[in-house]
This record gives sequence, structure tokens and C-alpha cells, in this order.
Amino acid sequence: MKISLASTDAEIAACYPVIRELRPHLPEDTFIARVRSQQQYGYLLAYRQEMGMPVAAAGFRMGQSLSWGRYLYVDDLVTLSTHRSRGHGAALLSWLESFAVEHNCEQLHLGSGFQRKDAHRFYEREGFKSVAYHFHKVLVP
Repeated sequence: MKISLASTDAEIAACYPVIRELRPHLPEDTFIARVRSQQQYGYLLAYRQEMGMPVAAAGFRMGQSLSWGRYLYVDDLVTLSTHRSRGHGAALLSWLESFAVEHNCEQLHLGSGFQRKDAHRFYEREGFKSVAYHFHKVLVP
């Protein structure tokens, strides 16, 4: 099974059903435009296919900070619910780790909502450690 970066509008659109499981608030008619907008700031969308259709996807970006050095941050990581526990998420994480190393990243980071307990167990099995709380404040009503 192949992991690819979505570069065409058709590839991005094909990832929508996967991403929708993690981000149900995103309307389909704005998905491509939002991804394209984020790409201007370094966002990439990787996906894993099974029988020609995306079954898992990861949105990520690289950056640099005083605390982490050069890093890869995973914004979105999800597998279709009908395809979970088949190794797709682990394969994507392994691919992301290799991508990060190839791009001289020192660390790999991701965030996960408190309610996603199954995801947390998965990340821990994959070698991730919970090291911080993440806070946010909504500025626009």
C-alpha cells in the first residue's frame, strides 16, 4: 500500500472522507480551498491508499522553534473507522518519521483532544510521550 502526498485537487478531494472523520465541521465544498490556503504556509497532506482510495491521511507541517529546534508537527492524523486496526495509522506515522528525518527535523510532535483515548493509547504504543497541555483561546466569536 502506497503513501503519497496529495498535490492535485483530485487527490486532495479524495482525502476529504478520511479527514471528515476527524474534522466533521469542515464543509466539503471548502475543503480543497482550505488545504490550498494552508499549503502556502507549508502544510502537506499525505494519504495511504487501499484499492485505489485513501483510507488514512495525515496533515502536517515543518517548523522551527527555540524549544523544539527543527520539527515536524502533525495537525491531522486519521484512519477511516472501517479500516482501523489494520496498520494504516502506524504506517503513516512511520512514513512521517522518515520524512521528518529526511528533512533534518529533530522532533516529531502532534496534539490530540482529551476525549480521544483510543488515539492516545495508539500514540503511546508508537513511542510518543505525553509531555504538555495545550491551551487555546477563541478570539473571534
